[in-house]
Amino acid sequence: QVRLVESGGGLVQAGGSLGLSCVASGRTFSSYGMGWFRQAPGKEREFVAGISWSGGPAVYADAVKGRFTISRNNAKNTVYVQMNSLKPEDTAVYYCALTRTAGWSRSSVDYWGQGTQVTVSS
Repeated sequence: QVRLVESGGGLVQAGGSLGLSCVASGRTFSSYGMGWFRQAPGKEREFVAGISWSGGPAVYADAVKGRFTISRNNAKNTVYVQMNSLKPEDTAVYYCALTRTAGWSRSSVDYWGQGTQVTVSS
């Protein structure tokens, strides 16, 4: 089994920045990579950013390109996302995700974190 523990998040004004981190523990050795999804009230969970453990290019949703940066620390089994120039529409619960196969659809996710709230005030 794999456990994902997120930290960070909170309340920030529009234009501000926040960082999230996620530590994976357990049987992570065969995983492809980790990423972030988010779910706003009344909306479906959507992909935000993903990165493979092997060093391939990070992948971003169009809505966050140029504002969010995902990074990883393989030795610590940790993935981070730095969120800059935040907008009210970025308000959501952010979920860490671990995948065992390439691809960043919800169906490709094998494990989810518990979620952390990010609220951006206007």
